[in-house]
Amino acid sequence: MAETLSLTGANGVSEIHIETGLLNRAGAVILETFSPSRVHIVSDSTVAPLYLEKLEKQFSLPVTHTVIPAGEEHKQLSTVEGIYHDLLAAGMTRKDLIIALGGGVVGDITGFAAATFLRGVSLCQIPTTLLAQVDSSVGGKTGVDLPEGKNLVGAFYQPRLVIGPNVLTSLPDSTFADGMAEVVKYGYISNREILTMVSQPDYKSNIENIIYECVKIKRDVVAIDEHDTGLRMILNFGHTIGHAAEKLGNYTDLTHGQAVAIGMVAAMRLSALLGNENLTAPLIDILKHIGLPTELNYDREAIFNALLSDKKKFGATVNFILVREAGRAEITPIDAEKLHEYVLKL
Repeated sequence: MAETLSLTGANGVSEIHIETGLLNRAGAVILETFSPSRVHIVSDSTVAPLYLEKLEKQFSLPVTHTVIPAGEEHKQLSTVEGIYHDLLAAGMTRKDLIIALGGGVVGDITGFAAATFLRGVSLCQIPTTLLAQVDSSVGGKTGVDLPEGKNLVGAFYQPRLVIGPNVLTSLPDSTFADGMAEVVKYGYISNREILTMVSQPDYKSNIENIIYECVKIKRDVVAIDEHDTGLRMILNFGHTIGHAAEKLGNYTDLTHGQAVAIGMVAAMRLSALLGNENLTAPLIDILKHIGLPTELNYDREAIFNALLSDKKKFGATVNFILVREAGRAEITPIDAEKLHEYVLKL
């Protein structure tokens, strides 16, 4: 399967390539889009030993790299500053190219560095995890965490090229499951057929079609609302409480996908408390089938206080994404005081 999707954003057109084995010829595909004088690749300590040298050898022009420590806990401004220093040492200019080679953390950090170094250097994303392939590499959200919360510093900066090489055979089962949380999210907010696909015993054999359907949803949503002021908020299903749980776990107790899974279950329970049909049980069944957690094992008062620092809070309300039926999500502003009562009941 080889598919290409296009997304037009504020800083140009992104081409999204989905193809097994594409990493083997990524250099040629990249140079069809860009004409840099040099390339700088950012990867992490998990991905670099597997794929960095293979990618570097595909370029005849000067290539340098930065390898950052793996893990959400390193998604900090200090890490970005280190990338800046490496870019300067490499002599990178605005006409050159920065490549993010890795999962969601690498993509977010590298995207933010590309958006802000010299006020913007061309960016290519090569996502190597399922989570990054179906979600974070597409749409142009970049950023880093602060002690107060997740992704509180960032920029909207579309890559001009996203290469989904499907290097998923090297992923541990837990990392694959992590990405499946975002897949389930897409099924609940937009396309219930995805839920049917992932409920099958052999769903991994259909992963390319699943990835394509998820990316297509994100492409269509971002094309309408690039800067997250309206429709794009539905992509946050499970993320409000999920981000709060990640923060309480110091970004080490839970992976992002695990937190999103827990957050989706909490959002379903919250929806039921608001008087909607309770869809929690079938969601829990799917998540357990994949191997993801479903219980929110944090103090509810602490969860509420953590989510108040989330970007989705507007004045005295918090925008929650509620699913009233599989395949359709709604943005629901909830008064913070009323939300406090509901969270204590979760």
